[in-house]
Amino acid sequence: MHLRLDKYLADMGIGTRTQVKQYIRKNQVLVNGLPPEGPQQKVTESDAIFFQGTPISYQKYKYYLFHKPKGCVSAATDNLHKTVLDYFPEPARKGLFPVGRLDIDTEGLLLITNDGALAHNLLSPAKHVPKTYYAEVAGTVTEEDQLQFAQGLAIGEEKQSLPAKLEILPPKSPEISRIYLTITEGKFHQVKRMFQAVGKQVLYLKRVSMGSLTLDGSLSPGEYRELTEKELQNLQE
Repeated sequence: MHLRLDKYLADMGIGTRTQVKQYIRKNQVLVNGLPPEGPQQKVTESDAIFFQGTPISYQKYKYYLFHKPKGCVSAATDNLHKTVLDYFPEPARKGLFPVGRLDIDTEGLLLITNDGALAHNLLSPAKHVPKTYYAEVAGTVTEEDQLQFAQGLAIGEEKQSLPAKLEILPPKSPEISRIYLTITEGKFHQVKRMFQAVGKQVLYLKRVSMGSLTLDGSLSPGEYRELTEKELQNLQE
């Protein structure tokens, strides 16, 4: 890899090419301990590049665990609503997209990346990647519902939904049930439609896991962190 220094730093989310050139002019960037010749200087992965004293290592792909809040859409751009990428600083957004989607009023785990191949594998219907949701549901969820979910439900598509695992938790109140539901598909509004099929309404929905990835309890809605090496390795397997 041989890149211009300004492109390298812009790719790493330090700023726009124009901003990066200013940083270089102001001696805020060092290459191998020395001020660079200019923004056009070629650098490689083996060069030690520092911005304002912090080492900047080149990463082709980025992977973020994001706690999606309610009220934003799972898209890179939208004219009407705030998007999940609006929670990332502008320079860092370049090339990023959410893997799959959560409804505007659903919160929870969303993977944000610029790795199209990994996204394709996670979303491929043939892979049956499990996704687990926590939900609060109006009324009493019963063992009968559990059996129906385990057999698959008619939700208005050509085919029934695939079998799903419904776990009933102690209720929130006499009127509100609490459950975990694990599905292996990602049809539009699927969880809500499955409960509608058994005559019930989802009041609150939160995705807590996707494949081997689990929502980090320390992240508040709207916060994110990079995946650990172990998390990434497990996902890629």
